[in-house]
Parts: sequence; structure tokens; C-alpha cells
Amino acid sequence: MRAIWFLPVLAVLMAGCGSVATTGVGNEPSPQQNNNRTTETPRKVDPKLIEANNRFGFALLHALREADKGKNILLSPASITLALAMTYNGAAGETEQAMAKAMSLGEMDRETLNQAVLDLRQSLQNADSKVELTIANSLWARQGVTFKQQFLEVNKQYYSAQISVLDFSDPNAPATINRWVDGNTKGKIKKIVDNIPANTVMFLINAIYFNGKWQKPFDKSLTQQKPFHLANGEQKPVPMMKQTGRFSYLKGEGFQMVSLPYGGGRFSMVIVLPDEGVSLSEWMGTLDANRWKEWTSRLVMTDGELQLPRFKMDYGRTLNDALKSLGMEVAFLPDRADFSGMRNERDLFLQKVHHQAVVEVDEEGTEAAAVTSVQVGITSVQQPRPPFKMVVDRPFLFAIRDTRAGIVLFLGAVYDPQ
Repeated sequence: MRAIWFLPVLAVLMAGCGSVATTGVGNEPSPQQNNNRTTETPRKVDPKLIEANNRFGFALLHALREADKGKNILLSPASITLALAMTYNGAAGETEQAMAKAMSLGEMDRETLNQAVLDLRQSLQNADSKVELTIANSLWARQGVTFKQQFLEVNKQYYSAQISVLDFSDPNAPATINRWVDGNTKGKIKKIVDNIPANTVMFLINAIYFNGKWQKPFDKSLTQQKPFHLANGEQKPVPMMKQTGRFSYLKGEGFQMVSLPYGGGRFSMVIVLPDEGVSLSEWMGTLDANRWKEWTSRLVMTDGELQLPRFKMDYGRTLNDALKSLGMEVAFLPDRADFSGMRNERDLFLQKVHHQAVVEVDEEGTEAAAVTSVQVGITSVQQPRPPFKMVVDRPFLFAIRDTRAGIVLFLGAVYDPQ
């Protein structure tokens, strides 16, 4: 499979003035004013946040597509966005500008962005009683290193980030972080941290878990072994599911698109199949957030037949090079990065942004999870349509989205379903 994304939104915070040592961080009560805001009735999610998130996700897809031509890619743009957003709350100066550009934030100021993230979290919480979707954030700080109170409080308030202090020199510290990852992905992702270098002072981690049953499950008795045509011209047998009925469908120029709803219909998987003779890589070269929005808005209920392979994949990738190609290089440079919003000393930089994602699609539904870790280092240490037939027997694209807000949660390109 090629790419799967989950794109919640980025958040940024107002730079803090005071500072606090990490010993005991996370136990202080949040400001009363902020506590009151979290209990308000959920508001409509700012569309600028959705647009920024989706633009960033598709830009990442293209950056990784160039690096891994013809290979499976699996991403959760939402997870990457949230992890970087927590980090962005501590960025300043040139680093802040570079991160905002790479993340497609446009003219959104930090206060607007943070509120939009909070609104998004509230909107997605219990959005569909028949779909399980959890989003968890955590911040792990090296014991004894001082960080600004404002930076910690904003991440706690707007992201509900669990703030913990660890002795990173303890050999058991990676296992402690990985247990959090394992628990918040229902065991789908076991590990995000292998070891902790001596100059690492913080991990900012997002985890997303999705489990949705199809609104109309596939009949397992109709699943058959059929050939899947690989991009190199070879064929391999795969279990091909089959379903007939009415689908949200679009026949576009050079492709077909169908949307399969989960549960009560709030979430769906969108599958895109390029026409015969059009490679998936070639077709993805025409893809961007604006075209995606236009095409999904043109889906129309149509009678047809869908054949879709069962598929399962996992993907792990360090995103440093991809993020640098999008304009974030300064954040990784020890002598230029500016994260003075995190602590008074200007001595922090990004060491590594790592992403893990898994997805499994079968006759009953979809289970997917993603984890993104940002590792921070320190320099010192409608009209009736004719029936269609869509046989997904060659590389294809899919996405899982919130049909109400339009945010793309997962986005994937499948070159090899096995």
C-alpha cells in the first residue's frame, strides 16, 4: 500500500514568560479560564484548519512518493500534524515561520489555531457511536531540564497532553514511553522509541486509533482469490471482496472514485482507482488538496459493483528529509533552530520526527493506528447514473475521512495489497 494519513490539525501557543523545572511537571492545575473553555458546547471547526491539515498531508504524500517511488506508503497526516503542532507551540522567529510554512498554516495566528484544534478534538470525540476513534497526546521531558510553564500548559489544555517527567538515563525509560504507545493504539503499534541519546530532552507524541465497521459489510462468501496486477507488470493472487448496490461514486477524468461509509456514516473510506494505462504514480502527480475537495464534493449515489482486495500493511518512516523538503530544515539545525517558546535558553532543535502507521481492511471494516514522535535535542547536551463496474485489481488510492468536516484521517496508495 502506498500511503495512509490521518490529519488532525496543528496547534500553536502564545509564548510564555515564566519557566518551570520538569520535576513534578503536569501536576499543577490548569488556569481556571482555560478549564472552563474545555467544557463549552463544541463549536464548528474552523475550515482554515481543515484546509491547512489536508494541504500538509498531500504535500507530505508527494515528498515521500518521490523518496519511495513505487513502494507502499502509509501515513496519518493528522497524527503528524498534531505532534508537530505541540512542538510548534514552542517555536519562535525563523523556526516558527518555517514550521508554519511547511504545515500550510497560512495566516492563522496561534490563538485561532489552538482554539480550532480544541474544537476539532471535541467534534471528533464520540462523533459516531458505531466507530471507535481515539486521539491521545503526550509530552515526555527529561528530569531536571527546565521548560516554560506556558508551553506546557497550552499543550495540556488544548491537546489534553499527558505531561510526564522521566529519568532518560534509566534503561527502562524507552519501555515506559512505548507502553503508552502500545496502550493508546490497542496494541497495534508496540514501539516508537528505541533508545534515548544523551542530548535528547523531550518527546512529543501523538497516537491515533481507528476502528470502524462498514455500514454495509462485504459478504465473506463472495470473496475469491483473484489476480492483482502489480506496477511492474507481474500478477499475484489476492483475496478480492465483492459488493453490489448503491455507492457514492464519481467517474472522473482518468480515474474512478467510490466512498464506503462506516457505522452511522460520519466516517468513510474513499477509494480511487486510476484508469487502465494510467499508473498510480502518474495519477498522484495531479493530486492536491483542492482537487481532492472538488472530487469528493461530486460523489453521487450510483448503482454499481465494487471489488476490493483485503489488505493489511504497516509502515515506519523518519520524516526529517520530507519535512526539510517542505521548508522546515531550520528546525533541525542546532545552530539556527529557535524553540525559545519551550525554554528561556535558545538551545533546542529537532533531532528526529518518526512516524509509524498500520491498517487492516477486511469484509467487516477497518482497523488503523498511527503514532508520531517528535524528538527534541539540546545543543548542550443526485441524478440517476448508469450502473458501473469497478474492479480494483491494480494499484489504487484510498482515504478515510470525516464526511461532515471533510478532514482526511487516513490516506493510502496501495501498490501491493499483500
